[in-house]
Amino acid sequence: MKGNLAAYTLCGGKSTRMGEEKGLVEFQGKSFVEWILEAVFPIVSNPVLVTKNPAYQSFNLEMIQDVIEDQGPLGGILTALRHSDSDFVLILSCDIPKITTEVLTFLVEKSREAPEKITFLSDGKNDYPLIGIYPKQQLKFVEKSILKGELKLRQFVESMPNQRIVLNHGRIPTVQNINTKAQLQSLSQTY
Repeated sequence: MKGNLAAYTLCGGKSTRMGEEKGLVEFQGKSFVEWILEAVFPIVSNPVLVTKNPAYQSFNLEMIQDVIEDQGPLGGILTALRHSDSDFVLILSCDIPKITTEVLTFLVEKSREAPEKITFLSDGKNDYPLIGIYPKQQLKFVEKSILKGELKLRQFVESMPNQRIVLNHGRIPTVQNINTKAQLQSLSQTY
C-alpha cells in the first residue's frame, strides 16, 4: 500500500489550550511535527502538512491550506482527500509526538483488512480518528457533511463504515494527544 498511501499531518487548529502552535512545540529537543515525521517517513516518503502557517516551511515539505477554512479537523481531512492522488490517506494530528513507525505500520496493515472502511486507533477508552486511514472514496461524504454544517469528526466517522483498532496496553502511550502545557510537562517527566 506504500505507493497507494499518502500522509497528511493536520497542523491547523487554534491551539488555545496549549497557548502556542502545537505542531511546533518542543519535546526532547524536537518539535512535535519532527517526531511525527520521523514515524511517517519509513511509510510515506512525501508527507504533506495541512497548514497556512509559514513557520512550517522549515520542514521543506509540501504545505497546503484548508480548502474551506474554519471547518475543524473534518475540513483538514477534506483538504487532504481532495489533494491526494492516492486511494488511501493517512491522517495525523500534530499533537502526537510519541507516535511510532511500528504503530503506524500496524494501522496500515489493519486497514488492508477492510479497505473500504475508515480505520483508526483506539486505546479502548478513547478513539483517535486523527490517527486514521481514510479511503479516498469517502471524499464525497466528507463534502456532504461539511456542506450540512455537521463538523463533529467523531460523529462523521461513526456514521461511515469504520474499523476501530484497539491498541494493546504497551502501545497506548504512542497515541496520547498533548493539548496543554500540563500534559507536556507530564510527558516530559515520564520520558
